[in-house]
Order: sequence, then C-alpha cells, then structure tokens
Amino acid sequence: MKQAVVFGAGAIGRGFIGQLLSESGYEVVFVDIDEPLIAALNARSSYDIHLAVDDHCETVTVGPVRGLLSGDADAVTAALADAQVGATAVGARALPHIAPLIAGGVARRREMGVAEPLNLIVCENLPDAAGHLRELVQEHLEAEDDARDDLESHMGLVNAVVGRMVPEPTPEMRADDITAIRTEPYNELPVDGAAWVGEVPAIVGLEPRDPIAPYAERKLYLHNAAHALMGYLGYQRGHDLGYTALDDPVIQPLLQGALDEAIRGLVARHGLDEGALREYVAALWPRLANRALADPVSRLARGVLRKLAPGDRLVGAARVATEAGQAPSHLAWGIAAALAYDAPDDGEAQELQERIESEGVQGVLASVCEIDPKEPLGALVLERYGWVRDGVWAP
Repeated sequence: MKQAVVFGAGAIGRGFIGQLLSESGYEVVFVDIDEPLIAALNARSSYDIHLAVDDHCETVTVGPVRGLLSGDADAVTAALADAQVGATAVGARALPHIAPLIAGGVARRREMGVAEPLNLIVCENLPDAAGHLRELVQEHLEAEDDARDDLESHMGLVNAVVGRMVPEPTPEMRADDITAIRTEPYNELPVDGAAWVGEVPAIVGLEPRDPIAPYAERKLYLHNAAHALMGYLGYQRGHDLGYTALDDPVIQPLLQGALDEAIRGLVARHGLDEGALREYVAALWPRLANRALADPVSRLARGVLRKLAPGDRLVGAARVATEAGQAPSHLAWGIAAALAYDAPDDGEAQELQERIESEGVQGVLASVCEIDPKEPLGALVLERYGWVRDGVWAP
C-alpha cells in the first residue's frame, strides 16, 4: 500500500490532511510527541472524524493509520524512506525540531538508492513556510554538494493554503476519545504546483496552483481577516463565540464591508476574477456561522501582535484595498478593535496594552502595524480606535 508520513497528529494533521491522504489510498503514518495519542492510533489503526455543520454530523473513519513518536528517529527516517508523499502540520515553532528528521529521511533515501522524489506538503501558518523549512533541513544535511543537490532534486517542500476549520478538541472530547476530532466538511487544499518535484499525484482535494500567492492572499485577506474581525469586534461587543458575533447587527455590516474592500484589493493586485471572489465569500459565510464548531472569540483573537503585523490579515488587507484606490474604512474598524483588545487572560493582549501605555497608540500603530499615524489609513484607524474605546458604534 502507498504510504504517507504526516508530521503532526493535531487538528490539521489528523483533522484534514490525514483524511485526504487516506481517502486517496495511502496508509498514513503520523509523527507526533503525544504519547497517549500515538499509542491509541496504533491500538486502533484508525480514528473517527466528525464532519459537523450546525445540527448535522457525519462520522467518517480514517484508516489504516499508525503512529510514531518523533523521538524515535530511526523509525521516522525509515518511514520517510518508504513514503511516496508527506506533510507537515506541527506549527511554525516546531519546524526546527522536525528538520533533522526530514534531513535524516533524505539521507536514508539516498543511501537506499530511492530515485522517486518525495514531496512534503507544508501546512504551516507562516509566510513561505516551505522555504523556511528547506533552510532548516539544509542545516542538518552533510556539507557535501551531493547531499544538498539531493534535497533540491529529490524532495519537494510545497507550500499549502489550508482552509478547513478544525477547532482543537476540548479536554472533554479528548477524554471521551483521544483520537477523534470534529471539523467541517470543506476539503479544498491549494498547493504550490511550481514547487512540486515530479508528477503531482491524484490526492483528494489537492489543487496545484502556479502561482500560489493569489490563493494564499485570498485565504489570508478574506478567510483569516473575517475570523480576526469576528474575534476583535466580537470581544468588544461582549460575545463569547464566533457565530454569535457574526449575527451581531453592528458587526455584520462591518465584516461585509471589510471583505468587500479586500475583494477589490485582490482583484487589483492579482487580476483575480471578482465574481469568483464573491462566490468564495458567499460560500465562506455559512462556514463562519457553523454552530457545530463553536469557535470561541478568545481563539479567534489569539496572537494579536502577529495579526496586527504589516503584511498580515488586517493591515495587509487594508494595504491591498488602498492599492486599489479603496479607502479601507471597514478594515480600519478591525485594526482599531485589535489595538483595543485587552483580554485579561491573554498574555499577548496584555503585552499590547503595556506597549500602548508606554508608547502611546500612535507609537504602537507605527511600530507594530507599520502604519504612519498621519497617513490616511492611520487617521481612519485612530478615529475608530477612539470610538471603540468609548463604545461608540454609530458615530
């Protein structure tokens, strides 16, 4: 049977990539540090995915699967030597820890004379995650040119745009069944077709795109931006769950206006079809409203400093809108609400507020968002920041 190695048996690895690969005829080998989870996967050789939309739920069994602990380098590199494809879904901070394992797999395939290339689909929330991972892997390869050449010619590290929403299992869900996971049915996975080495195999949901950048920005400036707006505006309006924030009569038009601004920006920057983008948003809206996923506002708002970065989902979307000659007045509400985000149990939110206290909001706007307070976008954000702080939603 064909074999796929997936680094990370968490929400995306188990809740998305594993299902696509299994349905495509692969035995899926998960590599993770979670000993109880790996033991349970090996005991059952399968796990259940609950595909949930509001009150409807369909259970799909994924198998055959098995698990390896990431500390067992010999077993992991042996699995990579036998694999036809793989993926990473470990989180950006864990990439340095799996890089030596991937390098070991490259070396082992070379020793065994495996001529078939191995492609790893890199499903990490990091700009050019595949390029970053390649640099990390190179650090662990032998210095000889042949070893480096092998990485270039026999391994594809392929950026992917992950759109499926997979909440982390709650402690109660994990206690009931440590292997099961709940998610939505959405299964499209655009990948960087130009980075794939050799022929792209038939994998359910896999969509090779060249260039990949327009699809990455479509997801970032529409899907991710929508989640951020729901998180920060939802917090300011007193909501606990994303889908209740979506129903808020104040938030709903702000979100619709922000996505419209981002659409116009994406059309101008990449020449994407406006009708297709509006269809994407129309399909996205009921997914955001999926009550079965019950995404907490606290999770949607997490990582506020990263989400306020100049190229990220809020400021980046506002910049592309500005490039199109569109005043990002609705996106500015999201940036302002993020700057005012002060959840007491969120360490990054508290760090943000400490910086605002010491630097002033104009200083943070410049240092974190790289927005000049005197430019038009800066003026829009500062005006709305004052309104948000005062609880004024209809100025």
